[in-house]
Amino acid sequence: MTTSFKPTRRGVIAGAAALAAAGTAPMRAFAQDYPSRPITMIVPWGAGGGTDACGRVIASLLERRLGQPVNVVNRTGGSGVVGHSAIATSAPDGYTLGVVTVEIAMMHHQGLTELTSTDFTPLGLMNADAPAITVRADSGWSTIGELVEAIKASAPGEMKATGTGQGGIWHLALVGWLQALGLEPNHVTWVPSEGAAPGMQDLIAGGVDLVPVSLGETKAMVDAGRAVNLAIMAEERLGTHPDVPTLMESDAGDFLIAVWRGICGPKDLPADVADKLSAALAEIAADPEYTEFMASRSFGVIHQPPAEHAATMAATDETMGVAMRAAGLVQG
Repeated sequence: MTTSFKPTRRGVIAGAAALAAAGTAPMRAFAQDYPSRPITMIVPWGAGGGTDACGRVIASLLERRLGQPVNVVNRTGGSGVVGHSAIATSAPDGYTLGVVTVEIAMMHHQGLTELTSTDFTPLGLMNADAPAITVRADSGWSTIGELVEAIKASAPGEMKATGTGQGGIWHLALVGWLQALGLEPNHVTWVPSEGAAPGMQDLIAGGVDLVPVSLGETKAMVDAGRAVNLAIMAEERLGTHPDVPTLMESDAGDFLIAVWRGICGPKDLPADVADKLSAALAEIAADPEYTEFMASRSFGVIHQPPAEHAATMAATDETMGVAMRAAGLVQG
């Protein structure tokens, strides 16, 4: 079942559902036969992670609606810059699309790229998730309160966390949480990774102590009994995980954050191509196969059409700029 995206302003929220003002649509192009050949779907993060899973199921369902193969290509590197750049710099003909993630509102603040959300044609926001705080099953911490006590008792830099690149959304989740606990933003050292999947592998291998990523991205290790979700940075417990408490109810920091994922093309995508794609994505968001797949992996299902999708990206950019500046993550 699709739900509307209703972010709250407590803490740092990676997204905003402001409605976009009506703009001037590009002139319609000659694309009555679109698509007439295979489409590439770029995923800016590693295979096996949450963004990869979302991108692949959407690509599969797009194939059925468009009548052409939609081939997923993982373009990792540069804390998301490589893949996002590949989407933005592709030909604006509808044959290269991509999963644009919340990091697009953050990378340019760090000086990693000049790309912003205005370099894309938004086609539909498809997912939003709050992160869990996850530890190894044999860590010795069975509650979020015990982990908080351990963090506060540790020397600065003694404990480590991972889940994305330096300054990525899950890093910012850690920073905001530490600040909510009254600690310095670097009290727990961030170890950069190319996404949640390698981050979870590092956790299980003992390279880090905790991982703040979405519940869906922890599912494989949790189901295998190798990791435990101690809490979630959401306003209320999720129906899919009723046993995972929120930080606030556990008195473990008043902090909320969410990651989002949407499908975009490069800037100046022809209006008729964009319309066809956005209509297909709206159908997919309500397709039981999609909603059941997402629920089975603990991913939140939402849908915002292009105007709202654009507004969310713009508002997130502003919110992230403020939050990252406060955390000392803004360059220049």
